This record gives sequence, structure tokens and C-alpha cells, in this order.
Amino acid sequence: MPRTAKSTTKTTSKSKATAKSRVTKSKSTAKNVDTDGFGKSALSDEVVLEVKNLETHFTTRWGTVKAVDGVSYHVRRGETLGIVGESGSGKSVTAFSLMRLVPSPPGKIVGGEVNLNGRELLGLSENEMTQVRGGEISMILQDPMQALNPVFNIENQVGEAIKIHQGLKGDSLWKKIVDSLQKVRIPAPDTRAKDFPHQLSGGMRQRVVGAIGISSAPSVIIADEPTTSLDVTIQAAYLRLLRQIQQEEGVAIIFITHDFGIVAKMCDRVAVMYAGRIVEVSDVRTIFNEPLHEYTKALIGSVPKLEEKTGRLPQIEGQPPLLYDLPEGDAFAPRSPLKFDEEDAKGRPPLVEVKPGHWVQLSKSSVADYDKFSHLIEK
Repeated sequence: MPRTAKSTTKTTSKSKATAKSRVTKSKSTAKNVDTDGFGKSALSDEVVLEVKNLETHFTTRWGTVKAVDGVSYHVRRGETLGIVGESGSGKSVTAFSLMRLVPSPPGKIVGGEVNLNGRELLGLSENEMTQVRGGEISMILQDPMQALNPVFNIENQVGEAIKIHQGLKGDSLWKKIVDSLQKVRIPAPDTRAKDFPHQLSGGMRQRVVGAIGISSAPSVIIADEPTTSLDVTIQAAYLRLLRQIQQEEGVAIIFITHDFGIVAKMCDRVAVMYAGRIVEVSDVRTIFNEPLHEYTKALIGSVPKLEEKTGRLPQIEGQPPLLYDLPEGDAFAPRSPLKFDEEDAKGRPPLVEVKPGHWVQLSKSSVADYDKFSHLIEK
């Protein structure tokens, strides 16, 4: 997928000066206006992570499960890329593939490239990947109680990554641990560092996981539904905290979620996944206002709108396909509300850039405006 990226910096003054835009390379630039209440954007033009045609398969008794089937995207420094889709669409497996944490057997990365800061990760040895994980790319897992070890205190768990990646010991290590806890706004961090996970609330545990994630100043943080176990009030505070950390550190975030409300608040761009493939990717405004793929439309349509009286919410008919028995060609065709011939769904739809930065998996079976963009398909 070719890269098209622009960063825009907005400035305000008492005289209400006209907003200016500019492209900045290799340096994070922020929007000086917080338009969503979740903190300023730190988006820049430097691509730190690029994924090309990533494929991850699992061998099962029923057949080969194509959990990740040719996924491509990129993330820029200071950008938040949202990954959305139903359970089983391949969001988390893609994330574990980037970290080289797919359990083998039965899983195996069978193809593709993952370039982080110009280095190809899939060709690295396990020892080399140990230095990359937590150092250059880290992950915040969905359930902090599973991510944290109950028999070690917070000092040990935050300090482990710092020891591995920065080689600190003694007072220097202790100061770095306290500093990491301070960055995630944990009160009395020198005291909390001596606590065990069961002594902390759910929100505090999630902040500790975040502290582990940022402790070695990674270029990319993968947040795999990190707010699922939090109540709404704590969830908003945690998301605001992530944005503040991103603003301060210039880190890129891949945010995996089911919640389009979070996507609207947190993300700069969105990639929609279905059956192990990306079916549409664009900036947030375009995805919400001009979605093209019927699956994207259905996901957005299933979210209740506060300004409208809502009866029964729309639903996507049918079930996601079995990944070991995918339909030939367009995997979404059996659930599509469009009228089409069987021949229209047989070939695998290409991912086409219909507008600058707006890509969609183009087929007559899943895109109502297919005829409008069909001339863009390479013959």
C-alpha cells in the first residue's frame, strides 16, 4: 500500500488567526487545539512501522486457519491507528504477529514483512527480538490481571523490562521505575511500587501495564482493547492518559477495539478487518462520513446515536466465516445486503485507493459504488 501522509498543526490566538498547516518530517508535531477532550494529537509524517502482506496461519484438525491473510498498513510517529472488526477477524493475531509472539505450534507466520524503524523484524533471531520487544515495540494487553504476575510486586514487574533494555541497577533502576509510574499518573509511586497486583484497583493495574509498556520509550505501543475491563469513568481517564503520554513521548499507537466511540475520540486513521483481511482503511472523518464497504457501514450503523430515537439496532445478518473454510473470493459476500451475481464474488477483491489515503477492498458484492471506482482496478 503506498504511503500518503500529512500532518496538520492548528494554532489559535486571541485575534483568532487563520489556521495554518504544514508537513513535518522526523519530528512530532501537535495540534494546539484539543478538539475532542482526549488530548492533543502528536501526529507527524515519519513512518515508524510498515506491514506488508502479513500472513499468519494455524494448523488445526479441521484444516489451515488463515487468521491473518495478507494484511498491509503503516503507522506514523505520534499517530493512533485504530483496528476494528468483529471477534475472530484477526485483530489480535495481527498484533501478536508483529511482536513475534504467535504460539508455534500450531501458529506460524508464513509470509510478509514487518519493518520497524527501517529494520525487518521477521528475519531477526529470537535473541534479537527479545531486545526489540518492550524496547522498540511494546504491548498493553486486554486484561491487566492476566498481564501482571500475582507473586511479584510492581517494582519487580516494571523493573524487569528496564533491566533488559536499559541495563540499569540499584538507585538508577529504582528512580526509573518511580518515574515510569509517575508518567502514568499513579499517586505515591514510591509506595505503590512495593504493592502487589491484588492490592491495586482495576484502573491502577491497567496503569501499571501502561507503565511497563512505556518504560523503555518504545516507538510503537500496541493497545489490545486495554479499556474492556474498566468502567466508563476510568476508561475515559485512561484514554486521556494514553493521549497525554503520546503527546509527551511521540509514540505511535495501534489501538485494537470494538468500540467506535473510542475510535472517534482516539484515532487518526482506522483500518477495518474482516476474516483476516483489511477491507477498508482511511482517516477517521472519512470512515464515519463516507464509508464504502458494506461491512464498515454495518459496523457504524450498529452504534446507537444519542441525537436520534433508536428502536431495534441494525444487525449484520449471518455469522463470520470459518477461517479454515473461507468462501472463494469475497469473504463478506454471503452476508452482504447488495444484489450481485455469483461470479461477482468469486475473485479475491483487490485493495484499491479510491481517494488519497482511502483504501477499500473493491468488489460488486461488497461495495455499492463499485462501478464508480472499477476503473482504478489494475488489469
